[in-house]
Amino acid sequence: MGLREQSYLILLALSEGPLHGYGVTKTVRELSEDRVRLGAGTLYGALDRLATDGLVTVAGEEVVEGRHRRYYDLTEHGREVLTEETARLSRLTATARRRLALRPAPEP
Repeated sequence: MGLREQSYLILLALSEGPLHGYGVTKTVRELSEDRVRLGAGTLYGALDRLATDGLVTVAGEEVVEGRHRRYYDLTEHGREVLTEETARLSRLTATARRRLALRPAPEP
């Protein structure tokens, strides 16, 4: 079974290193070409689930201009799951392309 799109994008956002919540949200928007916009409740709920599953960890905390900032990072297990999911999606995409190529496009 694959990851939810939001979870996949969060893991992918963290693949280059630790990010705080706003950084994750911004990167997910960029990766999804502005299709996926995570609200705070959705983001932190997903991060909590991913942490419970051992896929992400809290990498640090700080206070910036009076605001608490928590940084998240991929665990080794999270990187493995992200790699496996990416391979699964690649296989699925290849299968879809082959199937679509078998059927001629309808004429206009």
